[in-house]
Amino acid sequence: MKVAIISDIHDNSHNLVLFFKKIEKLNIEKVIFLGDFINNGIAKILAASRIPVFAIWGNNDGDKVAITKTSMIQDSNLEMGSTVFDFIEIENRKIFLTHYANIAKSMAKSGDFDAVFYGHNHKKNIEVINDCLLVNSGEISAHKTNQASFAIYDSKTNTAELFELEDSVSVKTDQAKEYIADLNLKSDKINSHRY
Repeated sequence: MKVAIISDIHDNSHNLVLFFKKIEKLNIEKVIFLGDFINNGIAKILAASRIPVFAIWGNNDGDKVAITKTSMIQDSNLEMGSTVFDFIEIENRKIFLTHYANIAKSMAKSGDFDAVFYGHNHKKNIEVINDCLLVNSGEISAHKTNQASFAIYDSKTNTAELFELEDSVSVKTDQAKEYIADLNLKSDKINSHRY
């Protein structure tokens, strides 16, 4: 089975729509979303997807009650996990899902899983640890790296490939950077929240 992996949408509906248009041509049977909706509008797009979506929570999701209700409406294709991690099985492959990078490597080292998927730091990555595939699909939002990306996992071969979206947009524009620089803000130095 081919599964698309996404993380960190952060309210970028433009890039999310580009993602769905791209995967509709790639015979994807399931989407796994690793958290950070920002709001229920994103959940509505996921719920309306033609492809089933399984999601876990991130640290930046917004109104969890509204998102959960959206996942439960009639004909919704969005299924919500209950926390920031979950265990699933796809074609006899044991897979651990987490929003957090610091949990992902430990779970990959455990020997209990065929694959571990994570997000949170927005840095795309594929590696193998002790025969366990470890995948970070990067970010759909493109607000940290300026590039929207996703991964496709093949459960038959237990492999993954990274893809970048063409025509993606980011809120991190040159105009915004200049304005922030003019204000002399040092937001990158603040440790109250890290993506």
